[in-house]
Parts: sequence; structure tokens; C-alpha cells
Amino acid sequence: MYVCICNGVTERQIREAAASGCRSVAELTMRTGCGANCGTCLDTAAALLEPSQGDGDNRFPILSLSQAA
Repeated sequence: MYVCICNGVTERQIREAAASGCRSVAELTMRTGCGANCGTCLDTAAALLEPSQGDGDNRFPILSLSQAA
């Protein structure tokens, strides 16, 4: 199924990105282009990424601004 019609990104591509370590919609957009145009697909893309977010294997930890400084 196509999730992002604007850039031709499929559900399978999103699941593959999640399996290879993609953990956020922003990262997914950089990897696949999903959501880069109109953004209508972002809710669906986030829902597809959701199961992969809970496994605790974040390759790049997200720091708060106070931790980064």
C-alpha cells in the first residue's frame, strides 16, 4: 500500500526503514522522502513506526538541549 503518494513511499519501505533502525518520522522523511511535500501521510507513517520505537535499540540517543550544551 502506498502511504506517501507524493513521493511514492510504500508501507513496506517504511517497515524496512524501521527494521534498519529508523525511529522517528523526521528520520523517516530524510531516508525515504515520506511526508516531505504535503504531510498528509505523516500520521500513518508514525503509526507504522510506532511498534519499532519501543524496542530500546536507539542508535542515536535523543538529547535534551541542556544535555547537548
